[in-house]
Amino acid sequence: MKFIKSYTCFLLVLLLTACSASKFIPDEQYLLEKVEIRSDKKGFDAALLEPYIRQKANSKWFSLFKIPLGTYALSGRDTTRWINRTLQKIGEEPVIFDTLQSALTLNDLHTALQNMGYMHSSVDLEKKIKGKKLTAIYTLHPGEPYYIHSIKYDIQDKNIERILQIDNRLEAGLKPGSQFTVDKLDAERSRITAILMDDGYYKFHKDYIYYSADTAQNSHDINLTLHLAQYRANETSSLRDHPQYRIRRVRYRGNDSKGLHLRNSVLEYNTAFSEGRAFRSSDLQRTYNNFGRLGAVRYTNINFLEVPDSNMLDCDILLSMNKPSTISFQPEGTNTAGDLGAAASLTYTNRNIFHGSELLSIELRGAFEAITGLEGYADQDYQEYGIETKLSFPRFVAPFLSKGFRRRSQAASELSLSWNLQNRPEFHRRVFSAAWRYRWSNSRRHTAYRFDLLDLNYVYMPWISETFKHDYLDSVSNRNAILRYNYEDLFIIKVGFGLTYSDSKNVFRANVETAGNLLGGLAHMVRFRKKENGQYTLFNIAYAQYVKLDLDYTRLLQFDSRNSLAMHAGIGIAYPYGNSDVLPFEKRYFSGGANSVRGWGVRELGPGTFRGTDGRIDFINQTGDMKLDLNLEYRTFLFWKFNGAVFVDAGNIWTLRNYEEQPGGQFKLDEFYKQIAVAYGLGLRLNFGYFILRFDAGMKAINPAYESSREHYAIFHPKFNRDFSFHFAVGLPF
Repeated sequence: MKFIKSYTCFLLVLLLTACSASKFIPDEQYLLEKVEIRSDKKGFDAALLEPYIRQKANSKWFSLFKIPLGTYALSGRDTTRWINRTLQKIGEEPVIFDTLQSALTLNDLHTALQNMGYMHSSVDLEKKIKGKKLTAIYTLHPGEPYYIHSIKYDIQDKNIERILQIDNRLEAGLKPGSQFTVDKLDAERSRITAILMDDGYYKFHKDYIYYSADTAQNSHDINLTLHLAQYRANETSSLRDHPQYRIRRVRYRGNDSKGLHLRNSVLEYNTAFSEGRAFRSSDLQRTYNNFGRLGAVRYTNINFLEVPDSNMLDCDILLSMNKPSTISFQPEGTNTAGDLGAAASLTYTNRNIFHGSELLSIELRGAFEAITGLEGYADQDYQEYGIETKLSFPRFVAPFLSKGFRRRSQAASELSLSWNLQNRPEFHRRVFSAAWRYRWSNSRRHTAYRFDLLDLNYVYMPWISETFKHDYLDSVSNRNAILRYNYEDLFIIKVGFGLTYSDSKNVFRANVETAGNLLGGLAHMVRFRKKENGQYTLFNIAYAQYVKLDLDYTRLLQFDSRNSLAMHAGIGIAYPYGNSDVLPFEKRYFSGGANSVRGWGVRELGPGTFRGTDGRIDFINQTGDMKLDLNLEYRTFLFWKFNGAVFVDAGNIWTLRNYEEQPGGQFKLDEFYKQIAVAYGLGLRLNFGYFILRFDAGMKAINPAYESSREHYAIFHPKFNRDFSFHFAVGLPF
């Protein structure tokens, strides 16, 4: 708490210092304190024109505090002193109001309004001065917009006129009655250019298209004429129809002596051009995309050479190859209730293992967590070791798919094998996994897909401590169904499908998987053997049967280049049925940790109001069949490579069935909202561009595990050793 008070005092000092930055403001000049943009037209969104403002005020942390300016103001004028240079370097120099920049801004805003169709608009600037500070207020006066009344076309190339089918108004980009804007006119030029560039017109560009406009007196209607001029090779050449080009041949070259190291079939497969076919700009972009997906290729450069005295093109594709092999290292760690934990992974990657840009990766992973206070067990900590191998092909590897479909699809086929070893004081667990899956994407729709055709997991329990068996598995007085099920050998054979939509502001993920249905059908037909509890077995091992659905959505609101708000919601639900009464441990949900409700450590929250009392089995009992995560995180740039965050997290997990060993854990529609945990905290990020180191400090605000008001509403009665949790991770939480 002393640290928090000291930090608060330091911020107050910086805020007060920011107010005294006037020592750096020359006489008869002013500190630009604030910039506002307004409009006198109701319903007009003035914020859309904010990017045209050339001079902005000093930046703020979390859009509130001018800490960078305050840091700069702490320095003195003598730059020969190290401390002054350092403070000025990490701080931010005062922004002095510039009359030239404001005049240019007025002109830019006026031009932007005219481009939006407000031909008789105006902009004025009001300057409010207080002491050495100035607030600049730009007020927009748009007036009434202009509208397109009619559209005529003057196409001077008859071949192009036939291609465009101008008389079909449904295909035209400009519509009579729509608001006149320069963006719409330019978009129509780009649309027509794209059509022609996809039909062999290699030399066509949108400068051949121009407009003339006529406005009626005392009217806001505009009569447009779109002109498309004929082709002229140079200033001395005569006008003629635009030439159409075809591809004569395609050649491949490397940019060094090492060569391409790619099979000819792979080169041809990823080239959208065909010899003898008309040039198409979409084929050019698709070829760039295809080679850009190949891990073996660093960059691609495609050039076209005109064949003299013909309308033919030679296509040269220059490929620069990546290093075939790389090794990477990634650490992570947490501090859970005073127990330190750490993990690390070492990954070897070969991007061209069979000279077809096949990607082979081998990942070695190790984890350690200190475990204390387990009486009756050998003095052991948690250890985990694993190896995972993936082989990815940059195409669909499947029968019955046409060659055209395979070439159009940006797909990958992946084979993976893994072995995971876990040793705890209570048990040893081994997990073998094998999978065959497909991934493909549609860049135009910002979507990516994943289909797990087959995913096999075999869980093997070679050793369980006698103490654990006696206390929790064999004791008649303490029959724990979840424990028993998760300490037996188990088969999981599943199929799954995943969808991801991602743009600059939104990320949506949906995943569904189901296991055991194929085996369930065979079990009844072939009459698999049954265990004493009625479960069917395969090779004397029970198989899991369940269905699982996960939905995840993140939206990013960007206020300016330094401040943003990330909103995240995630929900998951899984239901065991048929051959299973309990979900496998690997498929159950947990809450808390660096990517969940950060006031709790991993697997410390829930389910429901359940509060763990036995450290030996809480990691099992604090899991559920349903999960809810709600997160708000305000992110801001601090200085150098440091970013800060303030966050509020909420969520919990629940069980769908009433398990005796998890009292208060079952989801009930009329009670679950009372059991949502809430946490708040601060985060610090080190952003190195290619990766981010994240440090998050969370405090519990509402703790559903307690009924008493003092502990339940921890935000009003904080207790550091009870409510604090620290997390270290790589990458952003969502």
